[in-house]
Amino acid sequence: MGILSWIIVGLIGGALGKWLHPGNDSNGLFRTIILGILGGLLGNFIATNLLGWSAADGINLRSIGIAAAGSLLVLLIYKRVLKRR
Repeated sequence: MGILSWIIVGLIGGALGKWLHPGNDSNGLFRTIILGILGGLLGNFIATNLLGWSAADGINLRSIGIAAAGSLLVLLIYKRVLKRR
């Protein structure tokens, strides 16, 4: 995937991950993109290594769904770490 498609999928996946997560988040556009990119990487890692799926590539519903699920997981971990401080 090119860097532009990572950013687009990251933005959409991060926004979906934030939308699915309950609570008040004040993250801006940059944090949403970073959250989505990290979520996409984590979701793709889990999908390929633990579930045995083929790697998600390109901008499609599958890659956006994997990025959204990974973003939700990253957001939950992030909130848990911040709560402990």
